[in-house]
Amino acid sequence: MITHWLGRTPYQACFDAMVDFTQRRQPDTDDELWMCEHPRVFTQGLAGKAEHVLDAGGIDVVQTNRGGQVTYHGPGQVVAYPLVDLKRAGYFVKEYVYRLEEAVIRTLDHFGVTGHRVAGAPGIYVRLNDPGNHSPLPQRPQKGATGAGGAGPDFDGLGKIAALGIKVSRNCTYHGLSLNVDMDLAPFERINPCGYAGLRTVDLSTIGVQTRWDDAAQLLSQKLTALLAP
Repeated sequence: MITHWLGRTPYQACFDAMVDFTQRRQPDTDDELWMCEHPRVFTQGLAGKAEHVLDAGGIDVVQTNRGGQVTYHGPGQVVAYPLVDLKRAGYFVKEYVYRLEEAVIRTLDHFGVTGHRVAGAPGIYVRLNDPGNHSPLPQRPQKGATGAGGAGPDFDGLGKIAALGIKVSRNCTYHGLSLNVDMDLAPFERINPCGYAGLRTVDLSTIGVQTRWDDAAQLLSQKLTALLAP
């Protein structure tokens, strides 16, 4: 996998470049990982509902073709776009999402933070009152679980620190994930993050971890490169 460091780049330009790369790639094209940061922007997924943008407040809202609902990107957030040929890698979309989440969990562990999965809600979450607590969440995904009878995901006591939104075309992935490091979180209050009213969004700095964007980005890129290998 070839890693490219794009710096702070406008979202639309990056989106267009990912689409172009995916359309042009051939069976022998190397997988790539694009690491970047975006100026302030809200992005809507294919299932995105306009009412989940409560008040854009002058921040652009960009419609995309990734999965999921609305999210926010801004300075101080690490954004990673893996461009992976899943057929060649030898695993399916569900496993791919698991590996993305695992890369975030292992990155957070480096900083003494325990990342958690929540059933029915892609992304990674932390306990607000005890970010280092390793105890499994009762609302974690569990094999053989039959669901919650139509109830939505349970975010009680949790904050979301990483979001996922992917697209797969001809077995090849684009879009990806974001990890909140040290950013202005106020814009998240202008939306229902990922379509969930009242979902708390946090970053490493608000849970007591002080680190540079570069350090978090380098670590996440290493974890992604290792975990997304065939």
